[in-house]
Amino acid sequence: QVQLVESGGGLVEPGGSLRLSCAASGFPFEYYAMNWYRQTPGKERELVAHITNTGGGTHYADFVKGRFTISRDNAKNIMYRQMNNLTPADTAVDYCPASSADTSDYWGQGTQVTVSS
Repeated sequence: QVQLVESGGGLVEPGGSLRLSCAASGFPFEYYAMNWYRQTPGKERELVAHITNTGGGTHYADFVKGRFTISRDNAKNIMYRQMNNLTPADTAVDYCPASSADTSDYWGQGTQVTVSS
């Protein structure tokens, strides 16, 4: 059973930081590229960042470049998303789907990030 469990979200003041985690199971994590997506009310899910299966290559959406860092630990089947200098626009539910048709139906429950003073 494919399972993705996002965690680490919470309430943060503008300018603050959070570290999200994505625990994966039920598929060969080390062979899959992974992604972070966000979803806000009234919008479809939007790509935030992407990482290759080895972690050697990353891609970031323009709105997070210079502020977020994505990484992974294949030995632990965990992907991370370090977020710095957060703004209210970063408020969203964040998901960590894999880049594969085999797991495309699995997004997990997401983790809520709220940036507000």
